[in-house]
Amino acid sequence: MISQKAKYAFKALIHLARQPKGETIQIDDIARQAGVPRKFLEHILLDLKHRGMIASRRGRAGGYALIKLPSEITIGQVLRAIDGPIAPLSCISRTAYQPCADCPDEASCGVRRMFAAPYAAQLVLFDATTLADAMDGDEEAGALADSEPISTREGF
Repeated sequence: MISQKAKYAFKALIHLARQPKGETIQIDDIARQAGVPRKFLEHILLDLKHRGMIASRRGRAGGYALIKLPSEITIGQVLRAIDGPIAPLSCISRTAYQPCADCPDEASCGVRRMFAAPYAAQLVLFDATTLADAMDGDEEAGALADSEPISTREGF
């Protein structure tokens, strides 16, 4: 199950992905239109900014915007940015591997073997499913999914 914070992150990202190229949107508008509490959203947007998915601009015309194409932002990237490692066991994590303290031999561990293949299959899907996929069937956003992201040289 994903955290509420991750769910809010996806809502905010989908909302940002629906904005016309070059337009920023203010945090209050994102919060209201995406149905995310503003105070919580501040932390989420900061995490996404640090991971290079969005950018912010200060000032009257400021706000937030995607700096990656929706087709370049995967479920896996967002989950890792918001919730940290997504492996069900630390001993099969690809980004935060740690041996289990209660396991003397990983090679013969039945629990590890039981979770390894389903986790690998889940990772393939998480890392292949993008923000653009969430917008499938969204006529307005369909064209935006393939448009160029806002350049980091445009004041972002």
